[in-house]
Amino acid sequence: MSENAIAPETAEAIETAAAKSYPIAADVNVRSGPGTSYAKVGRLSAGTRVTLYCQRPGETVTGPTGTSSIWDRIGSGRYVSDTYVRTGSDGYVAPRC
Repeated sequence: MSENAIAPETAEAIETAAAKSYPIAADVNVRSGPGTSYAKVGRLSAGTRVTLYCQRPGETVTGPTGTSSIWDRIGSGRYVSDTYVRTGSDGYVAPRC
C-alpha cells in the first residue's frame, strides 16, 4: 500500500465518525429497547451529551421537547426517547436502525 493510500474503513468506524453528540433536555431513563416497557438499563441527567448511532420508531412518548415515536440508540442495547434529546429537529437526524 502506498504512503498516500487510505485503508478501507469498517461500517462501524464510518457510523461512529458520522454520529453527533446532543444534550439531554431533562433527566431520563435509558431503556434496553425503543419503549417504556423495555428494561431500565440506566439513567442520564439533564445536560449530559449523548452520541446518536441510529434512530428507530417505537412507543410514542411526550417529553420536554414534544411528542414523538422516535427513539435514539446511544449504545448497544441503550435507547432514550428522542423527546429527551435536544437534536434541533422533530424528525430523524441519524440513520435508521
